[in-house]
Amino acid sequence: MSTLAAAAETLRVPAAVDLAAIVVGALTGGLLAAREGFAVSGVLLLAVSGGLGGGLIRDVLLAAGPPVALTNPAYLPAVAITAAVTFYFSGWLSRLNPLLVALDALTLGLFTVIGAQKAQLAGLPSASVVFIGTLTAVGGAVIRDVLLAQRADIVQPGPYNAVAALLGATALTVLAGPAGLAPIPVALLVIGLVATLRLLAVWRGWEAPVAVDLPGRARQRLARERGDRPDGRRRARRRAR
Repeated sequence: MSTLAAAAETLRVPAAVDLAAIVVGALTGGLLAAREGFAVSGVLLLAVSGGLGGGLIRDVLLAAGPPVALTNPAYLPAVAITAAVTFYFSGWLSRLNPLLVALDALTLGLFTVIGAQKAQLAGLPSASVVFIGTLTAVGGAVIRDVLLAQRADIVQPGPYNAVAALLGATALTVLAGPAGLAPIPVALLVIGLVATLRLLAVWRGWEAPVAVDLPGRARQRLARERGDRPDGRRRARRRAR
């Protein structure tokens, strides 16, 4: 079975589940805006970016017609209602933070799978499938941070977000492509993988790796090893004299 034919059997996400994922993303953006003391327009804008931003970027890049966020009659009203709830009940919703973190992790996995599978259906190469899947998962957060005029969370050390989505999209591309496994079990496996990585990163305090200067580290280690040798100590004493 070819990759494109296998992608045709993609996971049929129930409308209620898809809508719930969008609502959770909108809640995250709306709560952040409420905590920052934004006006109602700011709360609505960040709710839209959190719930629909990744999908909007994905559909624009795929150029497969109008974005689903605009054609589906339920998406924008659901986000608007969510924004209103966060505007008036942000204090109460903040008490549900552990639950929201868990739901956000599931949403991250779901958006990763939806984005990657749509890229497969478009016949894109594997690298592009991974890119679209990751971008769908974190695109809304990037838009949110741009609107907040701050450095995007995904480029800073912190709990896995983009890293979890990247690993999940890569796993889906390999398992549903070259490995030839059935797309539906692979999709469910990837959702669980991404959500688990995200939750473990928050719970254990894991941070995404930062840039490492390997030659510099090698020089420092070599210098320490030379300094620990007896002849190295003698040379250091002679220089001191």
